[in-house]
Amino acid sequence: MLRIHFTREDLARTRVAATIGVAAEVYYSLELLRDQRELPHFRAWRSAVAGRMGADTRPLTSLVPVRGPGLDLLALMGDVPSLDHAVDNLLRAPVSRLRREFEGLDFHPGHRSWAGRVAEGDREARRELAGAVRACHRVTVEPYWQRGRSDLVALSTRCADLMVEGGIDLLLRSIGAPLVRWRPPVLEAPYPRRVEVRLQGRGLIITPTVFSKRPVSFLWDPLDTAQPPRLTVPALRGPLAGTGPAEAEGAAVRDLGPLLGRTRAAALHVTAQGCTTSELARRLGVTAAAASQHATVLRNAGLITTSRRGGSVLHLVTPLGLALLRTL
Repeated sequence: MLRIHFTREDLARTRVAATIGVAAEVYYSLELLRDQRELPHFRAWRSAVAGRMGADTRPLTSLVPVRGPGLDLLALMGDVPSLDHAVDNLLRAPVSRLRREFEGLDFHPGHRSWAGRVAEGDREARRELAGAVRACHRVTVEPYWQRGRSDLVALSTRCADLMVEGGIDLLLRSIGAPLVRWRPPVLEAPYPRRVEVRLQGRGLIITPTVFSKRPVSFLWDPLDTAQPPRLTVPALRGPLAGTGPAEAEGAAVRDLGPLLGRTRAAALHVTAQGCTTSELARRLGVTAAAASQHATVLRNAGLITTSRRGGSVLHLVTPLGLALLRTL
Protein backbone atom coordinates (compact mmCIF):
# COMPACT_ATOMS: atom_id res chain seq x y z
CA MET A 1 0.00 0.00 0.00
CA LEU A 2 1.25 3.49 -0.94
CA ARG A 3 0.12 6.24 1.44
CA ILE A 4 0.83 9.87 0.44
CA HIS A 5 0.38 12.44 3.21
CA PHE A 6 -0.69 15.97 2.19
CA THR A 7 -0.46 19.25 4.04
CA ARG A 8 -2.47 22.31 3.05
CA GLU A 9 0.58 23.59 1.17
CA ASP A 10 0.89 20.27 -0.69
CA LEU A 11 -2.73 20.46 -1.81
CA ALA A 12 -2.19 23.98 -3.15
CA ARG A 13 0.83 22.82 -5.18
CA THR A 14 -0.65 19.61 -6.59
CA ARG A 15 -1.22 19.72 -10.35
CA VAL A 16 -1.86 17.52 -13.38
CA ALA A 17 0.81 17.19 -16.08
CA ALA A 18 0.00 16.73 -19.76
CA THR A 19 2.42 13.83 -20.27
CA ILE A 20 5.22 11.85 -18.66
CA GLY A 21 7.33 12.60 -21.75
CA VAL A 22 8.23 10.66 -24.86
CA ALA A 23 11.37 9.00 -23.44
CA ALA A 24 9.58 7.52 -20.43
CA GLU A 25 6.73 6.28 -22.66
CA VAL A 26 9.28 4.52 -24.91
CA TYR A 27 10.90 2.79 -21.94
CA TYR A 28 7.54 1.84 -20.44
CA SER A 29 6.60 0.26 -23.78
CA LEU A 30 9.68 -1.98 -23.58
CA GLU A 31 8.78 -3.02 -20.04
CA LEU A 32 5.32 -3.92 -21.33
CA LEU A 33 6.84 -6.16 -24.00
CA ARG A 34 8.76 -8.02 -21.27
CA ASP A 35 5.70 -8.37 -19.04
CA GLN A 36 4.20 -11.87 -19.21
CA ARG A 37 0.82 -10.92 -17.79
CA GLU A 38 -2.33 -10.77 -19.90
CA LEU A 39 -3.04 -7.07 -20.47
CA PRO A 40 -6.13 -6.75 -22.71
CA HIS A 41 -5.54 -3.14 -23.75
CA PHE A 42 -2.11 -4.08 -25.13
CA ARG A 43 -2.81 -7.51 -26.66
CA ALA A 44 -3.03 -6.33 -30.29
CA TRP A 45 -0.22 -3.82 -29.81
CA ARG A 46 2.11 -6.47 -28.40
CA SER A 47 1.40 -8.87 -31.28
CA ALA A 48 2.07 -6.13 -33.81
CA VAL A 49 5.36 -4.81 -32.44
CA ALA A 50 7.06 -7.84 -30.83
CA GLY A 51 8.46 -9.14 -34.11
CA ARG A 52 9.72 -5.74 -35.28
CA MET A 53 12.42 -5.22 -32.66
CA GLY A 54 15.86 -5.63 -34.23
CA ALA A 55 19.53 -4.75 -34.05
CA ASP A 56 18.83 -1.00 -34.13
CA THR A 57 16.69 -1.24 -30.98
CA ARG A 58 19.02 -3.56 -29.05
CA PRO A 59 21.21 -0.91 -27.36
CA LEU A 60 18.12 0.23 -25.45
CA THR A 61 16.35 -3.12 -25.02
CA SER A 62 19.58 -4.52 -23.55
CA LEU A 63 19.28 -1.93 -20.77
CA VAL A 64 15.92 -3.22 -19.55
CA PRO A 65 17.02 -5.09 -16.40
CA VAL A 66 16.31 -8.78 -15.92
CA ARG A 67 14.60 -7.94 -12.62
CA GLY A 68 14.20 -5.07 -10.22
CA PRO A 69 13.93 -1.35 -11.00
CA GLY A 70 14.52 -0.11 -14.53
CA LEU A 71 16.48 2.71 -16.08
CA ASP A 72 14.97 6.14 -15.37
CA LEU A 73 14.80 7.75 -18.80
CA LEU A 74 12.53 10.41 -17.31
CA ALA A 75 15.45 11.64 -15.19
CA LEU A 76 17.96 11.32 -18.06
CA MET A 77 15.87 12.73 -20.90
CA GLY A 78 13.18 14.85 -19.23
CA ASP A 79 9.41 14.95 -19.53
CA VAL A 80 9.43 16.70 -22.92
CA PRO A 81 7.04 15.41 -25.64
CA SER A 82 9.55 16.13 -28.43
CA LEU A 83 11.87 13.24 -29.28
CA ASP A 84 14.58 15.58 -30.60
CA HIS A 85 14.56 17.53 -27.35
CA ALA A 86 14.67 14.34 -25.27
CA VAL A 87 17.64 12.99 -27.23
CA ASP A 88 19.45 16.29 -26.84
CA ASN A 89 18.94 16.05 -23.06
CA LEU A 90 20.46 12.55 -23.08
CA LEU A 91 23.52 13.62 -25.03
CA ARG A 92 24.08 16.52 -22.61
CA ALA A 93 23.37 14.66 -19.35
CA PRO A 94 26.19 14.99 -16.77
CA VAL A 95 28.28 11.87 -16.19
CA SER A 96 27.39 12.05 -12.48
CA ARG A 97 23.72 11.69 -13.42
CA LEU A 98 24.44 8.77 -15.77
CA ARG A 99 26.43 6.95 -13.09
CA ARG A 100 23.66 7.47 -10.54
CA GLU A 101 20.92 6.16 -12.85
CA PHE A 102 22.89 3.04 -13.84
CA GLU A 103 24.06 2.23 -10.32
CA GLY A 104 22.76 -1.08 -9.00
CA LEU A 105 20.68 -2.03 -12.05
CA ASP A 106 20.60 -5.75 -12.80
CA PHE A 107 21.54 -5.98 -16.50
CA HIS A 108 22.09 -9.23 -18.37
CA PRO A 109 25.78 -10.26 -17.92
CA GLY A 110 26.41 -9.96 -21.66
CA HIS A 111 25.35 -6.29 -21.66
CA ARG A 112 27.07 -5.02 -18.52
CA SER A 113 30.23 -3.90 -20.29
CA TRP A 114 28.33 -1.76 -22.78
CA ALA A 115 26.07 -0.39 -20.03
CA GLY A 116 29.22 0.58 -18.15
CA ARG A 117 30.44 2.59 -21.15
CA VAL A 118 27.17 4.49 -21.24
CA ALA A 119 27.32 5.10 -17.49
CA GLU A 120 30.81 6.56 -17.81
CA GLY A 121 29.64 8.99 -20.50
CA ASP A 122 31.35 7.40 -23.51
CA ARG A 123 30.29 9.62 -26.43
CA GLU A 124 29.83 6.86 -29.00
CA ALA A 125 27.90 4.69 -26.54
CA ARG A 126 25.60 7.62 -25.79
CA ARG A 127 24.95 8.14 -29.51
CA GLU A 128 24.18 4.44 -29.93
CA LEU A 129 21.72 4.66 -27.05
CA ALA A 130 20.12 7.79 -28.53
CA GLY A 131 19.74 6.03 -31.88
CA ALA A 132 18.14 3.04 -30.16
CA VAL A 133 15.64 5.32 -28.37
CA ARG A 134 14.64 6.69 -31.78
CA ALA A 135 14.40 3.18 -33.26
CA CYS A 136 12.24 1.89 -30.41
CA HIS A 137 10.03 4.96 -30.66
CA ARG A 138 9.42 4.31 -34.37
CA VAL A 139 8.26 0.77 -33.61
CA THR A 140 6.46 0.84 -30.26
CA VAL A 141 5.14 4.39 -29.79
CA GLU A 142 4.93 6.51 -32.95
CA PRO A 143 2.37 4.40 -34.87
CA TYR A 144 0.06 4.42 -31.82
CA TRP A 145 0.56 7.92 -30.52
CA GLN A 146 -2.45 9.54 -32.17
CA ARG A 147 -4.74 7.25 -30.16
CA GLY A 148 -2.59 7.58 -27.05
CA ARG A 149 -2.45 11.36 -27.30
CA SER A 150 -6.23 11.45 -27.66
CA ASP A 151 -6.67 9.58 -24.37
CA LEU A 152 -4.09 11.77 -22.62
CA VAL A 153 -5.95 14.91 -23.65
CA ALA A 154 -9.27 13.36 -22.61
CA LEU A 155 -7.95 12.55 -19.13
CA SER A 156 -6.32 15.98 -18.73
CA THR A 157 -9.59 17.65 -19.76
CA ARG A 158 -11.53 15.54 -17.26
CA CYS A 159 -9.07 16.49 -14.49
CA ALA A 160 -9.43 20.17 -15.35
CA ASP A 161 -13.23 19.85 -15.21
CA LEU A 162 -13.00 18.15 -11.81
CA MET A 163 -10.79 20.94 -10.50
CA VAL A 164 -13.27 23.58 -11.68
CA GLU A 165 -16.23 21.68 -10.25
CA GLY A 166 -14.86 20.68 -6.86
CA GLY A 167 -11.23 21.72 -6.49
CA ILE A 168 -8.31 19.48 -5.58
CA ASP A 169 -10.48 17.48 -3.16
CA LEU A 170 -12.78 16.24 -5.94
CA LEU A 171 -9.80 15.54 -8.21
CA LEU A 172 -8.12 13.34 -5.60
CA ARG A 173 -11.40 11.55 -4.88
CA SER A 174 -11.89 10.77 -8.57
CA ILE A 175 -8.45 10.09 -10.01
CA GLY A 176 -7.77 6.37 -10.25
CA ALA A 177 -10.95 5.40 -8.39
CA PRO A 178 -11.82 2.86 -7.05
CA LEU A 179 -8.23 1.58 -6.65
CA VAL A 180 -6.92 4.97 -5.49
CA ARG A 181 -8.69 6.28 -2.38
CA TRP A 182 -8.61 9.80 -0.95
CA ARG A 183 -8.99 9.76 2.81
CA PRO A 184 -7.99 13.30 3.78
CA PRO A 185 -5.23 14.08 4.31
CA VAL A 186 -3.89 10.76 2.88
CA LEU A 187 -4.08 9.38 -0.66
CA GLU A 188 -3.90 5.56 -0.72
CA ALA A 189 -3.01 3.47 -3.75
CA PRO A 190 -2.09 -0.18 -4.41
CA TYR A 191 1.66 -0.77 -4.30
CA PRO A 192 4.01 -3.78 -4.07
CA ARG A 193 5.07 -2.82 -0.54
CA ARG A 194 3.96 -0.45 2.23
CA VAL A 195 5.37 3.04 1.65
CA GLU A 196 4.60 6.17 3.64
CA VAL A 197 5.34 9.43 1.76
CA ARG A 198 5.29 12.91 3.25
CA LEU A 199 5.37 15.55 0.54
CA GLN A 200 6.77 18.24 2.85
CA GLY A 201 5.24 21.15 0.98
CA ARG A 202 6.40 20.07 -2.50
CA GLY A 203 2.98 19.02 -3.74
CA LEU A 204 2.35 16.18 -6.18
CA ILE A 205 2.32 15.96 -9.99
CA ILE A 206 -0.41 13.63 -11.22
CA THR A 207 0.80 12.36 -14.58
CA PRO A 208 -1.22 10.34 -17.12
CA THR A 209 0.63 7.70 -19.13
CA VAL A 210 -0.22 5.61 -22.19
CA PHE A 211 2.15 2.63 -21.86
CA SER A 212 1.36 1.87 -18.25
CA LYS A 213 1.29 -1.67 -16.88
CA ARG A 214 0.41 -0.69 -13.30
CA PRO A 215 -2.67 1.00 -11.78
CA VAL A 216 -0.32 3.67 -10.40
CA SER A 217 3.41 4.30 -10.11
CA PHE A 218 5.15 6.64 -7.70
CA LEU A 219 8.24 8.41 -9.08
CA TRP A 220 10.71 10.76 -7.41
CA ASP A 221 14.20 12.03 -8.12
CA PRO A 222 16.55 11.35 -5.19
CA LEU A 223 19.07 13.78 -6.71
CA ASP A 224 16.58 16.66 -6.71
CA THR A 225 14.49 16.49 -3.56
CA ALA A 226 13.10 19.99 -4.12
CA GLN A 227 11.06 18.75 -7.08
CA PRO A 228 7.60 17.31 -6.39
CA PRO A 229 7.23 13.56 -6.91
CA ARG A 230 4.89 12.12 -9.53
CA LEU A 231 1.96 9.77 -9.31
CA THR A 232 1.35 8.18 -12.71
CA VAL A 233 -2.11 6.99 -13.69
CA PRO A 234 -3.09 5.12 -16.88
CA ALA A 235 -4.88 7.20 -19.50
CA LEU A 236 -5.76 4.44 -21.97
CA ARG A 237 -9.51 3.79 -22.09
CA GLY A 238 -9.56 0.90 -24.56
CA PRO A 239 -7.31 -1.39 -26.63
CA LEU A 240 -4.33 0.42 -28.11
CA ALA A 241 -4.63 0.40 -31.87
CA GLY A 242 -2.94 2.45 -34.52
CA THR A 243 -1.61 2.73 -38.01
CA GLY A 244 1.85 3.37 -39.27
CA PRO A 245 2.92 7.01 -39.18
CA ALA A 246 2.92 7.23 -42.98
CA GLU A 247 -0.66 5.94 -43.21
CA ALA A 248 -1.92 8.22 -40.45
CA GLU A 249 -0.19 11.24 -41.93
CA GLY A 250 -1.53 10.33 -45.35
CA ALA A 251 -5.06 10.28 -43.94
CA ALA A 252 -4.56 13.73 -42.46
CA VAL A 253 -3.36 15.08 -45.79
CA ARG A 254 -6.17 13.41 -47.73
CA ASP A 255 -9.06 14.42 -45.47
CA LEU A 256 -7.89 17.78 -44.10
CA GLY A 257 -5.92 18.89 -47.15
CA PRO A 258 -8.86 20.66 -48.81
CA LEU A 259 -9.44 22.62 -45.58
CA LEU A 260 -5.90 23.41 -44.44
CA GLY A 261 -3.71 22.64 -47.44
CA ARG A 262 -1.70 19.42 -47.80
CA THR A 263 1.47 20.53 -46.02
CA ARG A 264 -0.37 22.26 -43.22
CA ALA A 265 -2.59 19.22 -42.66
CA ALA A 266 0.55 17.08 -42.38
CA ALA A 267 2.02 19.64 -39.96
CA LEU A 268 -1.04 19.38 -37.71
CA HIS A 269 -0.64 15.59 -37.61
CA VAL A 270 3.05 15.86 -36.69
CA THR A 271 2.33 18.24 -33.79
CA ALA A 272 -0.03 15.64 -32.29
CA GLN A 273 3.16 13.87 -31.19
CA GLY A 274 4.87 17.05 -29.97
CA CYS A 275 7.73 18.44 -32.04
CA THR A 276 10.27 21.22 -32.33
CA THR A 277 10.43 23.48 -35.37
CA SER A 278 13.47 21.60 -36.71
CA GLU A 279 11.70 18.27 -36.24
CA LEU A 280 8.60 19.62 -37.98
CA ALA A 281 10.73 20.82 -40.90
CA ARG A 282 12.43 17.43 -41.20
CA ARG A 283 9.14 15.52 -41.15
CA LEU A 284 7.57 17.84 -43.72
CA GLY A 285 10.64 18.07 -45.95
CA VAL A 286 10.65 21.88 -45.86
CA THR A 287 12.99 24.57 -44.53
CA ALA A 288 12.89 25.63 -40.89
CA ALA A 289 11.52 29.03 -41.96
CA ALA A 290 8.65 27.37 -43.88
CA ALA A 291 7.90 25.05 -40.95
CA SER A 292 7.76 28.07 -38.64
CA GLN A 293 5.29 29.79 -40.98
CA HIS A 294 3.02 26.73 -41.06
CA ALA A 295 3.17 26.54 -37.25
CA THR A 296 2.24 30.23 -36.99
CA VAL A 297 -0.89 29.74 -39.12
CA LEU A 298 -1.96 26.69 -37.08
CA ARG A 299 -1.28 28.52 -33.81
CA ASN A 300 -3.29 31.59 -34.91
CA ALA A 301 -6.19 29.26 -35.75
CA GLY A 302 -6.06 27.79 -32.23
CA LEU A 303 -5.03 24.33 -33.46
CA ILE A 304 -1.59 24.18 -31.80
CA THR A 305 0.30 25.89 -28.99
CA THR A 306 3.94 26.97 -29.05
CA SER A 307 6.24 27.32 -26.05
CA ARG A 308 9.96 27.52 -25.43
CA ARG A 309 11.77 24.62 -23.72
CA GLY A 310 15.44 25.39 -23.20
CA GLY A 311 16.91 26.31 -26.57
CA SER A 312 14.04 24.78 -28.57
CA VAL A 313 10.58 25.92 -29.59
CA LEU A 314 8.02 23.21 -28.88
CA HIS A 315 4.73 22.80 -30.76
CA LEU A 316 1.78 20.82 -29.33
CA VAL A 317 -1.70 20.19 -30.69
CA THR A 318 -4.58 21.77 -28.76
CA PRO A 319 -7.86 19.99 -27.88
CA LEU A 320 -9.43 21.79 -30.88
CA GLY A 321 -6.68 20.54 -33.19
CA LEU A 322 -6.98 17.05 -31.77
CA ALA A 323 -10.74 17.10 -32.26
CA LEU A 324 -10.12 17.97 -35.90
CA LEU A 325 -7.73 15.04 -36.27
CA ARG A 326 -10.27 12.71 -34.66
CA THR A 327 -12.62 13.30 -37.58
CA LEU A 328 -10.29 11.32 -39.87
